Amino acid sequence: MSNIKACIFDLDGVIVDTAVYHYKAWRRLANSLGFDFSEHQNEQLKGVSRVRSLQLILGWGGVTKTEAEQEQLATQKNIWYTDMINQMTPAEILPGAREFVESCRDAGLKTALGSASKNSMTILDKLNITHLFDAIIDGNKVSKAKPDPEVFLKGAEELGIEPQYCVVFEDAIAGVEAAKAGGMKAIGIGDPETLHEADLVVSGLNKVTVEELEMLP
Repeated sequence: MSNIKACIFDLDGVIVDTAVYHYKAWRRLANSLGFDFSEHQNEQLKGVSRVRSLQLILGWGGVTKTEAEQEQLATQKNIWYTDMINQMTPAEILPGAREFVESCRDAGLKTALGSASKNSMTILDKLNITHLFDAIIDGNKVSKAKPDPEVFLKGAEELGIEPQYCVVFEDAIAGVEAAKAGGMKAIGIGDPETLHEADLVVSGLNKVTVEELEMLP
């Protein structure tokens, strides 16, 4: 292998897509308040905190709630969301994700998860892939959101690998920025125009090989 000694993976949009569950849970909440919102509007909620998401949704519905009521609504949404991810199965892993993580490990690379989600452990357990990661850094272990590099730097630290020998796999602009801020390489999963700051952009983990990691600039 080249200089790369470790791979750090974001969870949502890279290994699995839980966005659909967030959308269903928020939509159910909106419906319970007497209105609906579109998938197009839902795009504005991606990568946004739960509190801010709720404020946007209430704004769309023209609904006003006190801070205490907002807290109850956000909690209710999370209960519905958690119920849904508890029903997840290994079939929901994104194409090639499991195989790619396994091939990294077979090549002697360390692997870590770096996700802001507080439900990461539940999701990994449901997908039956917890054992594929040497370190798991999730929303319960970090206080700063991406683009702050905290989540990835903690991952590198737990793996015992210097940041410059790590490559991060991310589907969000803030995630790519976080990897770069931490002094790591970044592979974007998604649209090359959106993720232009990444060292390489592919449409999914099924479109990248361990050999290609050696050729990163």
